Amino acid sequence: MAKKLEPSKSRTVLEFLAHFDLPLSSLNSFSSIAIVTLSDTQIVIYAGTHSGSLLLLTLNPNVDPSSGGDKVKLVRYVSISHSAIESIHVIALIVVAGEGKMELYHKRSGTCVQAFSFGGGIGTSSCFLADEENGNGKYVAVATSSKILCYRKIPSEEQIKYLLRKKNFKEVISLVEELEIDGDMSGDMLSFVHAQVGFLLLFDLHFKEAVDHFLFSETMQPSEIFPFVIQDPNRWSLLVPRNRYWGLHPPPIHVENVVEDGLLAIQRAAFLKKAGVDTPVDDEFLLNPPSRADLLESAYSNFIRYFQVMRDKDLNQPVKEGVDTLLMYLYRILNCTEEMEKLASSENSCVVEELETLLEESGHLRTLAFLYANKGINSKALAIWRVLARNCLSDAHEDPAETGDLTDSNTALVSGRETAAIEASKILEESADVDSILQHLGWISEVDEELAIRVLTSQKRISPLPPDDVVGAIDPRKIVILQRYLQWLIEDQDSTDTQFHTLYALSLAKTALESLETDVSLHAVNKSIKGQNNFIIGRDSLSENPVRERLQFFLHSSDLYDAEEVLELIEGSELWLEKAILYRKLGQETLVLQILALKLEDSEAAEQYCVELGRPDAYMQLLDMYLDPQNGKEPMFNAAVRLLHNHGESLDPLQVLKRLSPDMPLQLASETILRMLRARLHHYHQGKIVHSLSRAVDADARLARLEERARYVQINDESLCDSCHARLGTKLFAMYPDDSIVCYKCSRRLGESTSVTRRNFKKDILIKPGWLVSR
Repeated sequence: MAKKLEPSKSRTVLEFLAHFDLPLSSLNSFSSIAIVTLSDTQIVIYAGTHSGSLLLLTLNPNVDPSSGGDKVKLVRYVSISHSAIESIHVIALIVVAGEGKMELYHKRSGTCVQAFSFGGGIGTSSCFLADEENGNGKYVAVATSSKILCYRKIPSEEQIKYLLRKKNFKEVISLVEELEIDGDMSGDMLSFVHAQVGFLLLFDLHFKEAVDHFLFSETMQPSEIFPFVIQDPNRWSLLVPRNRYWGLHPPPIHVENVVEDGLLAIQRAAFLKKAGVDTPVDDEFLLNPPSRADLLESAYSNFIRYFQVMRDKDLNQPVKEGVDTLLMYLYRILNCTEEMEKLASSENSCVVEELETLLEESGHLRTLAFLYANKGINSKALAIWRVLARNCLSDAHEDPAETGDLTDSNTALVSGRETAAIEASKILEESADVDSILQHLGWISEVDEELAIRVLTSQKRISPLPPDDVVGAIDPRKIVILQRYLQWLIEDQDSTDTQFHTLYALSLAKTALESLETDVSLHAVNKSIKGQNNFIIGRDSLSENPVRERLQFFLHSSDLYDAEEVLELIEGSELWLEKAILYRKLGQETLVLQILALKLEDSEAAEQYCVELGRPDAYMQLLDMYLDPQNGKEPMFNAAVRLLHNHGESLDPLQVLKRLSPDMPLQLASETILRMLRARLHHYHQGKIVHSLSRAVDADARLARLEERARYVQINDESLCDSCHARLGTKLFAMYPDDSIVCYKCSRRLGESTSVTRRNFKKDILIKPGWLVSR
């Protein structure tokens, strides 16, 4: 007799975790159950009921019930049949059997994927399911009351191909994503399927969705799109991988051919639809057939979107060139001018040879110029900018009636010329090609002189331009450019070439003369208007002129220009201050004083010049000019009195009295002359005091020197040399001012000015208290 087995008390294998109560009485009671572990925190439970419902529950063992959460939650339930669900098995899908049929459902969505019905004669009162023990086998068996039915699981790849042929793309993506999550499909295979779906959608004219799938694919190469954009053969034909995938779509052809074939397929489908024949063509296309232009625009726009993303990928150089070149090609087709110029002017891998003819024929010269400049083909880029500026200039002279809105048209033309000049100047600022710079300098200066100056004075180029060539190439009419360049050459580049200093001075002088003539004319007009209407229109700019200020500053600061040549130019003009500066450079002191004192009547400047000369005769000469101006001019007594008041101590009173005019009012000069005499007497007495003090100091110094030389030194048998420490005895010896005593031999070695203490009396002078002046 068999012995009854009793449960072991030694260990606990299972523990209670959670429970779930059937919420609805209509669900009757549970009839079957299956459980699948997706992760440590997500366990899925499938439960069947006698009423034919399938419940989906989730179990999270980590939920704490005390916090208000439930470990088991009902997600959803589906009513499958009216009889009990007798078996549930989970393989890749949920397999449910009961009531003479078997159905397959998605594990997550609960959607029915496939259904089997068991025919009559096999007994369907009840059925049982079984699969392989590991739950992931290829075979499933169903047992009814009288028969066993066996089924084999179709491989995932075949399922995907079947769905692709049926064009059920959403189901395909759902399937592959589920397979990847379950670990049954690699990431590369997922990318492969995305690419396959993308090509099928592309040939079905769904370009946006196709590109979306292309972007999801990590293994697809951008070169696989090249044949759809550019006709074969081309320079990238060999880069296109011969990957036919599963052979579900035609070989790659140009997108125009794809669109034409697709439109023909839509037309055929419309006829077949009328005949009652189903076709794979979308109903949307049949109800609202698209135009060829709209389809091509959609294709090109989405190809552009794909290539823009691919530009940020790490691609090899040939593929980069293809992506950027074809991206520019697509921009040109859609006339995306702004994007073209942005791509051409930024870092890119475009192949110029493939684009220059196309861009030139389509009139996108700006883009071509940007592209040339980006690739270092500066000569061609500059030529294009010159042509564009010239075209804008010629268009500006057209009949206004032909140009429509004159204001807007002229604004656009001016803007176009300025843009061309700005872009050309950017190239020339970094260029070291002297011939090219001088060739294009003229038309740039016609547009904007400031840009031309920036080109000539650029700090971006490594080696400066030859100044002689630049000066020779500047249009003589462009005075501002010449002056600004020479100023930069002299002030910033520290040029010491007398030729450039003289040329700059002459140029400034010519401009100052022209400005002076203009100011004089304006002054005359204002004066006449003032006489008639008792008010002045404009300003008297004779005293304030920036050109003259620059000229005066340069004449003051530079010593390298030819003063005689500049003076010859302005000799007969009214540029008196400039003449004074030049005469001063030439050492013509009298002429300088005459201009400052008599022409400009600037007493302060005249006196300052005398101070700089530092000679008393200069003050006397200036006084003579004030008292006797000549040329019928009245004496300048006030200026003379000012001179005597400020610098009278530097003048000889007797000479001043001799030169004073009898016509000079006594009340003007008496006080000043009296102060001069007092100052003179004060200086005389002060000089005598200083002389006496100097004699006293000299006497004290002589006495101290005599006392120092008359000092006695007592030497005995014990006296030693402070240097070699030998006994002096009857030897010759020497004594230094710091009272150190050495033998004659050491004194010859040390020298007369350096003692034993290494003190050099010529550099570090010794002064004893007795030598100082005490009286």
